[in-house]
Amino acid sequence: MSPPQSAPLRRIAHLDMDAFYASVELLRYPQLKGLPVVIGGGRRPQEEDPETARGERAPHKIPVAEFARLQGYSGRGVITTATYAARRFGVGSAMGLMTAAKLCPDAILLPVDFAAYQHYSRTFKDIILEIAPLMEDRGIDEVYIDFTHVPGGQREGGRVLARLIQKSIFDATGLTCSVGVAPNKLLAKMASEFNKPNGIAIVFENDLQTKIWPRACRKINGIGPKADEKLQQLGIHTIGELAQQEVGRLIDHFGQKTGAWMFDAAHGLDTRPVVLESAQVSISRETTFERDLHAVRDKAELGAIFTRLCAQVAQDLARQGYVGKTIGIKLRYDDFKSITRDLTLPDYTGDANAIRHHAGLCLKRAPLQQRLRLLGVRVGSLITASEHLTSLTKKAPEPMQGVQTAMDLTPADAP
Repeated sequence: MSPPQSAPLRRIAHLDMDAFYASVELLRYPQLKGLPVVIGGGRRPQEEDPETARGERAPHKIPVAEFARLQGYSGRGVITTATYAARRFGVGSAMGLMTAAKLCPDAILLPVDFAAYQHYSRTFKDIILEIAPLMEDRGIDEVYIDFTHVPGGQREGGRVLARLIQKSIFDATGLTCSVGVAPNKLLAKMASEFNKPNGIAIVFENDLQTKIWPRACRKINGIGPKADEKLQQLGIHTIGELAQQEVGRLIDHFGQKTGAWMFDAAHGLDTRPVVLESAQVSISRETTFERDLHAVRDKAELGAIFTRLCAQVAQDLARQGYVGKTIGIKLRYDDFKSITRDLTLPDYTGDANAIRHHAGLCLKRAPLQQRLRLLGVRVGSLITASEHLTSLTKKAPEPMQGVQTAMDLTPADAP
């Protein structure tokens, strides 16, 4: 009798397209390769034909000098993504275009083209499914893939299959991607960032101390700026230092759920499965303040936070390829009681200004006499941006209401 075969190692891949929106634009405008380019602001009008946008010339024949630059930009637009050349100037996603204009005034500004991005998104995902059918869709430009039982998924820790997928996507689209392969989704997500762009990184369980622990805590997906700042105040800067902490200490400072999760994450533990089908219900951003804030005395600070959250939600919608028509807010008071308010729009939106305006209307319906410890913004009733574009061909869009430029948190405005 032959000895029983051991179960194959669990190999989970995270595939992330490289600067996806910008890379799609560079297919259209190859003369911009190597230059700082940002994608953001308004969307490309549906009726605009890129082939004739500047006269009768094809896009690839338009001189670089004729493209719009960030210099002198004024407005409240937000960057969706940027080329790696632009990122070297400190320009990045979710940054205001006016801020980016100060960092890199010569950067070329292109509008968002959701129809093109959705087309390439469907294309690269279809290619992956033909090779490795167990795929979790995580948005317009990233997926998780279960390599465990796929031919080639165990060879060189998954590198052979990752190379095949990379090459197949590039041959079909001209786009590059980066792939991390690891025992679970947490480590695979981290690994996909190791060798960007167009890189592959392989992580095994025994690589934890050498490949994971030397990195900053912020590299763990789920540890944001606020948590990272608090960790640094506790003298914890690297994942290795986080792993050496007593779980009780982390729970004392971050709460039962978050503290225990941080401890597990630092030790590379993650049991989440690859989910083959998931319907996105809503996208939200929220922040817990370092100190409780008052609607009147801290109005300016709250206003800035509120605007940033709306911009971040708009960025998340754009990155994942959704628009929504339900706008909502969440408040948690100093007594830990929480409330929500929302409203439904006549049409879908992913625009930061529109989200900001309608979330502000929701805020006016909330009691604001107590101090606040948390503020959140949510967009729900989602459909894909491509579905929305299709629906617009069947009816004329309704005009958007004017946008408020300042947040009003005065309790007197509450009903």
